[in-house]
Amino acid sequence: MSKTTITKEEALKYHSTPIPGKTAIQITKPVNNSKDLSLAYTPGVAYPCLEIDKNEELAYKYTNKSNLVAVITDSTAVLGLGELKPVAGKPVMEGKAVLFKKFAYIDAFDIELNVHSIDEIVNVISAISPTFGGINLEDIKAPKCFEIEKRLQKLCNIPIFHDDQHGTAIISAAAIINGCEITGKKLDEIKVVIIGAGAAGIAAAEMYKAIGINNIILVDSKGAVTTKRCDLNEYKQKFAVNENITTLEEAIKNADVVIGNSVANCITPDMVKKLNKNAMLFVMSNPDPEIKPELAREVRDDLIIATGRSDYPNQINNVLGFPFIFRGALDTYAKEINMQMKIAACFSLANLAKKSCPFYVKKAYNEIELRFGKDYILPKPFDRRVFVDVSVAVAKASIESGVSRIKVDNIDKWIEEYKLHLIKTLKEKEGIDYFEC
Repeated sequence: MSKTTITKEEALKYHSTPIPGKTAIQITKPVNNSKDLSLAYTPGVAYPCLEIDKNEELAYKYTNKSNLVAVITDSTAVLGLGELKPVAGKPVMEGKAVLFKKFAYIDAFDIELNVHSIDEIVNVISAISPTFGGINLEDIKAPKCFEIEKRLQKLCNIPIFHDDQHGTAIISAAAIINGCEITGKKLDEIKVVIIGAGAAGIAAAEMYKAIGINNIILVDSKGAVTTKRCDLNEYKQKFAVNENITTLEEAIKNADVVIGNSVANCITPDMVKKLNKNAMLFVMSNPDPEIKPELAREVRDDLIIATGRSDYPNQINNVLGFPFIFRGALDTYAKEINMQMKIAACFSLANLAKKSCPFYVKKAYNEIELRFGKDYILPKPFDRRVFVDVSVAVAKASIESGVSRIKVDNIDKWIEEYKLHLIKTLKEKEGIDYFEC
């Protein structure tokens, strides 16, 4: 697969012309005459205002709340750029809003906060939360991101989802599930090593435990996270192992899965040699992975390798998750995105990779064949069946787990109608036939 390259000049021109930025607001109702104006604003707005005042949940019916997500950051951990001035994170947040709209038809509004303490961030977000159907936290550094998400979920009656944590965890868990199926390994028997114990690493460990993985070792910048260390925060302490290991090289020995949420080139060929047979090596540091796939292949030809990049097979990309997780949550007026919904998204992705790949996806990636196996363990981001399958799985889990606000008498019937609605939406908006193979 050829690598896509861009220049600084191309990127700056893309963001500045023909108008600045990547998103805009569109009106969804006619405003062509005096009656339209009276309906859109005064006096017409008084009626839905009074109805919502009597029953706040009617905001989902009479406003854009049911299709509106806030993408919020304090710009303390922007991509691989580190901490930036608050407004400097805006291009990333706008980009996230573009992905919401492009892949799940969700309106998203970016908000860059000029506050940084946990209390200030929680207070600001909880104060504005009634506007939105969900909140996507983004690029907030660990460990404060854990506390912020936890406190907001208690204060706000809408989904709070820090994608830097859960997105990678969900997608990589789906990849592990399929990797185990391909290699004949069992989730409860494999050894997983996670390099990087920040937001993504901790969330990955929690996700892996939830799907049945028991043997998990975290490695941070100071080495293996064990019970012998006295410098661990409360989040790392939960995953400290009682083993006589210190270094990454010691931790990685006989691993079945290595997850890289760390820095470039921290894995050596000698470490790769020590992995178990048919190991999974998911090196997701961007733009440069923990070890280049070519280098890993030189010493092992039995590996299943995934990266965060689009120019290698098996891209672990958050866009396979968050748009559709929010779609299913919004469409059920969910109060939160819980573990049941995350697991549902995970297994839905894993199952979709086993289905025949549509022609339009092969064409988009210039691939003659995309078939379930070591080089195809996840659906591609432009496989639009993900929109249907993951959204439906999350919506079903929302209803079954009791966080949905909608009243459903027959869940099977509702889910079938919802799936048909999403299939129709895909056909109308993009001309894509869900059933095309």
